Amino acid sequence: MLVFSVSEWVSSHLTLLDVAIPLLGLFIFSCIHESLANKGPMLWPVLGVIPSVFLHMNDIYDWATRALINAGGTFPYRGMWMGGSYGIITVDPSNIEYMLKTNFKNFPKGKYYRERFCDLLGGGIFNSDDESWKEQRQLAKLEMHSSRFIEHSIQSMQDIVHQKLMNLLEKLANSGHCFDLQEVFLRLTFDSICTAALGIDPGCLALDLPEVPFAKAFEDATELTLLRFLMPPFVWKPLKFFRLGNEKRLKEAIEVVHDFADKTVRDRRKKLDNLGNLNDHSDLLSRLMEKEIDKQGKNRQYPGKFLRDFCVSFILAGRDTTSVALAWFFWLVHKNPEVESKILGEIYEILSHPERRTEDDDIVFTIEELKKMVYLEAALSESLRLHPSVPIEMKQVLEDDVFPDGTRVKKGARVLHCIFSMARIDSIWGKDCLEFKPERWIKDGKFVSANQFKYAVFNAGPRLCVGKKFAYTQMKMVAASVLLRYSVKVVEGHSVVPKVTTTLYMKNGLMVTLKPRFVSNV
Repeated sequence: MLVFSVSEWVSSHLTLLDVAIPLLGLFIFSCIHESLANKGPMLWPVLGVIPSVFLHMNDIYDWATRALINAGGTFPYRGMWMGGSYGIITVDPSNIEYMLKTNFKNFPKGKYYRERFCDLLGGGIFNSDDESWKEQRQLAKLEMHSSRFIEHSIQSMQDIVHQKLMNLLEKLANSGHCFDLQEVFLRLTFDSICTAALGIDPGCLALDLPEVPFAKAFEDATELTLLRFLMPPFVWKPLKFFRLGNEKRLKEAIEVVHDFADKTVRDRRKKLDNLGNLNDHSDLLSRLMEKEIDKQGKNRQYPGKFLRDFCVSFILAGRDTTSVALAWFFWLVHKNPEVESKILGEIYEILSHPERRTEDDDIVFTIEELKKMVYLEAALSESLRLHPSVPIEMKQVLEDDVFPDGTRVKKGARVLHCIFSMARIDSIWGKDCLEFKPERWIKDGKFVSANQFKYAVFNAGPRLCVGKKFAYTQMKMVAASVLLRYSVKVVEGHSVVPKVTTTLYMKNGLMVTLKPRFVSNV
């Protein structure tokens, strides 16, 4: 009996070994084959690129840059087996031009992206494709480029910067305490974009820095939506269905955002119905409502959901991107005092113009003066080059295609172009690509724009950001107004690293102190 049991045990374990050894050999062979065949990161059996990503999570953008350089600018990736995630990552400007312009129709945002943002943005302009996107973009261009909206946005910008931001910074400077400048900019841009898009000032920049329910819910909704890009559908979809964990919190935050936006739409429409016009409102929502009545007097009323989704999309785009860009700009200026000196020299020269008759405490830059700040615009552009607000963009392939560099992509694949990495490729930006060098944007004293397909910070092609001019105006106004009055110093030892989300937040914020400048000699 004992002899039989031992022999049986040995036999069974030999059988397991007979299976395990070939499987181990197959695994090792697969790893070797992948490492030899694939130019990019290791694609592990079953798990694809996921182990490599997790091993480099703390420096994911720099790791991706190194991988792209080693691969010659483009490499394939694959996610977990059965997960349906596959495609390529590229920084090749010719590939990006092909995708964003030449064969634009074959590379929409796609279902993968829209599905994750659908609950928050619905069918808004930044979460739509095809005809819906075209209609909304045409509306956005028409309104945002109108003289009325431009005048309104500039006036509201000046009011927020000089009546709210400067008062808050004065209080913070007098306290002598350090504070998170990124958080202040997030509050600034939220107030600014809500005023421009909805005609409502949430009051985030009040001196006591209050927690505004709508702003807090919007921030939570954005952060929690982005988590869907970091986990597979078989994880977040059941959580959504059963309203568990982060998906429960997301649902609650979105309800607050939508309730606020819906109420704003209802109240504005009620006012339009009662008065017959919205002549005292110049915000985007009001302009859209007035456009509902065409030249023949026929009413083509937009659904409330359409207006809500349209405006919520603009708040998302206007809040995060500009605030994050300003935070990285001030960090880079702190690290490069010679750049700060040149910016200040340019500002002082403009303010010293004999026709200017403004008291020191009331210096408000005009649009014409901001346009003259060529070096400041170059420094902001250079900051965005090195630290783009959206570090990675993604498109989905409708039909099989071939890129200019010969890379083939299959229907359903996802193409990621890494804007962060593009700035760090010397074949694109030269041997000095890692340097913060505003001079690369200036020729003969004038600002020179870069090719949009190697500088895809504001997207490119038909989806080129309609708010680009608005963003530059706001950034220049804030940067010039702050630098004129304060020396911004980053707290010694403060760790400044990017956060792994779809927006390049500083993970630990930007802790700074302010030292007032003596400007009476200007």
